[in-house]
Amino acid sequence: MNQKLIAIDLDGTTLNNDSLISTKTAATLKKAMDAGHYVSIATGRPYRMSHHLYKELNLKTPMVNFNGALVHLPEKQWAGERETLIKREIAFDILSQKEALNLDFIAAENKETFFIDSLDFYDEKLFASMATNSNLLSATNMTTDPASLLVRTQKQYAQQVSDSLMNQYGEFVDVRTWGGPTAILEIVAKGIQKAKGVHEIANYLNISQENVLAFGDEHNDLELLDYAGWGVAMSNGTDELKKVANDVTEKSNQEDGLADYLEKYLSL
Repeated sequence: MNQKLIAIDLDGTTLNNDSLISTKTAATLKKAMDAGHYVSIATGRPYRMSHHLYKELNLKTPMVNFNGALVHLPEKQWAGERETLIKREIAFDILSQKEALNLDFIAAENKETFFIDSLDFYDEKLFASMATNSNLLSATNMTTDPASLLVRTQKQYAQQVSDSLMNQYGEFVDVRTWGGPTAILEIVAKGIQKAKGVHEIANYLNISQENVLAFGDEHNDLELLDYAGWGVAMSNGTDELKKVANDVTEKSNQEDGLADYLEKYLSL
């Protein structure tokens, strides 16, 4: 079989509902790599919240974070590294409308840093680190442009918030929904998507588009599955995603659906 680039989303795809990689999934991905295929992570998560998973899988490939705003080779200098930023003024402008938009918090992130406007809703798990006053989102603290903004609202306001942000800043940014129980919206620079990042990685690894095999479950995986030579939606994925996918896994992320599919597809 041709050498593949297996592009994997994390939440709702590679990870189970406890945000862990099961023993079976880890073993299957290792088998795929031993068979000569590449495995690369393409996630909406910041690097801070995904580098432990990169290490756990013992990957050596470049990875995509912030839905494509950051493409890099972890812990290495790489000529292909790219971070696409948003003007910091937009973050402060959204902050000034916090109440009007019914937002719980506004956070701004880069490869190594993050800022949040208030510690009231601060969730250590979401940011994978402790926060101090130096992490507060202010003009004094955040002196550079961020790669991604996160805003949290209630489920019933999510669409409204998304529409309002697109009406105001649509020529500069795109708004993405995060998977999971909370209504978290991610704001990245206009035109940023996982597919572009994975395309750059495929070129770097000399893998043709038809040999890209991609897995995902959410709206932020649409372009990726559409771009891949073979795009696979998880059985727990959105209906919209299943429509663009070439195939759907029989099992969910909780039942090792990705591993089960890869074993059969690559005859591991």
